[in-house]
Amino acid sequence: MGIQGWTWVTVGLTFAAYLYIGYRSRVASTRGFYVAGRGVPAIANGAATAADWMSAASFISMAGLISFLGFDGSVYLMGWTGGYVLLALLLAPFLRKFGKYTVPDFVAERFYSKSARIVAAVAAIFVSFTYVAGQMGGVGVAFSRFLEVPFEVGVGIGMVIVAFFAVLGGMKGITYTQVAQYCVLIFAYTIPVVAIALVLTGNPVPQIAIGEILPKLEAIQQDLGLSSYSGPFTHFSMLNVFCVTVCLMVGTAGLPHVIVRFYTVKSVRDARWSAFWALLFIALLYTTAPAVAMFAKYYILQQFVEQGPEGFTQLAWVQNWAQTGLIDVETIRAKGDVEALLASINRDIIVLATPEIAGLSAFVVALVAAGGLAAALSTASGLLLVISSSLAHDIYGSIINPQASDRQRLFVGRVMIFLAVILAGLLGIYPLGFVAEVVAFAFGLAAASFFPTIVLGIFWKRANKQGAIAGMSVGLVFTFLMIALMRAQNVVPGMEEPIVETFLGINAQGVGVIGMLLNFAVTVGVSLATPPPPPEVQTLVEQIRYPRVMEAEELEG
Repeated sequence: MGIQGWTWVTVGLTFAAYLYIGYRSRVASTRGFYVAGRGVPAIANGAATAADWMSAASFISMAGLISFLGFDGSVYLMGWTGGYVLLALLLAPFLRKFGKYTVPDFVAERFYSKSARIVAAVAAIFVSFTYVAGQMGGVGVAFSRFLEVPFEVGVGIGMVIVAFFAVLGGMKGITYTQVAQYCVLIFAYTIPVVAIALVLTGNPVPQIAIGEILPKLEAIQQDLGLSSYSGPFTHFSMLNVFCVTVCLMVGTAGLPHVIVRFYTVKSVRDARWSAFWALLFIALLYTTAPAVAMFAKYYILQQFVEQGPEGFTQLAWVQNWAQTGLIDVETIRAKGDVEALLASINRDIIVLATPEIAGLSAFVVALVAAGGLAAALSTASGLLLVISSSLAHDIYGSIINPQASDRQRLFVGRVMIFLAVILAGLLGIYPLGFVAEVVAFAFGLAAASFFPTIVLGIFWKRANKQGAIAGMSVGLVFTFLMIALMRAQNVVPGMEEPIVETFLGINAQGVGVIGMLLNFAVTVGVSLATPPPPPEVQTLVEQIRYPRVMEAEELEG
């Protein structure tokens, strides 16, 4: 059986499992729909959080960017993993104690304002739609190559699958589907890289094998006139390495679809344990990604040197990916140099193509395809629920029709997920950049809007509604406009250059740091210039700050 046959089998079986789990986990209440009834065990929530967290950007695109950027690509590893630790230690236990359904719920009650809820809901929608665009783009990449269907059709298939288990089961269906998806994606990611490490070095532990491959990769790069793979600041300036890393870290801690996962467990203690399990599950993939990146770059450059430009373009894996439009073989033939080679390969194909590049079996290639789809669909479903809850719970149920029954709220939530799936698919078909780049923009928006508001809301009693509304608005609008100006040539026909190259030397992926600082400054300044919060709100902040004490008091009561 060939690659396509095995892919149909693995993708068909995994998709059938997701659909079955989604059907069995269907819910009939808003509590089940938005927070899975708060009955998810810590280890299951940890696996679901890891799957929700390790999106198409982590599985499909991150290793590709590290492969081509070298040292500078480490911003994704440092930013995303450091950000999860920041979220787990700084915010998650406090937000779980708060016990609401969504981040806008927290903002509305902490800042005692419907207007603050609306601003937070709009920010959640902006962040989530930007993020989900990257996921649907990853679905299209995987489908277009391995099932040999048009990119747009692949995105459409992913939309249907996500809509089914998200609409039926809400957070409960999404959670248990994500547990299955984590198992698929982690096996799919590690099995090929272990096999390649064994072939290249005789050592099956990828994290150790890179010590032998790195000198060989450096030698090939030097022979071809490329900069050192491990040399710093060759693609990003030092300023941008710092800003992108910080932006990804604080953006992680402000991501609404990850924060809401800590609302699904039974207690603050379970929230802490689920954070531990999630970090362990995430580490399995994130410590392996640099090995995938190095192995792929080594194989590609070695094959280019051995085969020459013409022979390289005739390789089976190159021809297969060229049919998807993600490798430009004509440019490689015409220019014939290594710069043209690297510029002609889409970064999003590296992880999916590595088993083919290394000559692994068709089954392993198909397994990686199933893993990539699992990663994309797991995160997409969590993001769609955030969009649904922002529209149905925070805007419809809390602002437009507060008297709505539980059944009405649930119906509106399901309709919103269905509509969000359609828009997400369109954003996947017309992306702003590589999958990981698009996701980085979402982190910038989260860093500029949610992170300062949540941190000040928990740790500074003096923060008030006027400050929060002004800060979130300024941070979100500034960051969104700067990203749009820097990436305009990707979406405006005929525009070849961005309207703005950088802001103070910071690129689009790191500009969220400026938005974050503006948010902090505006929130603090406006709060100090306006009346303090009511005494009951300040008491609420104290209750959130000491979750262990309050939980003990609840148990005693």
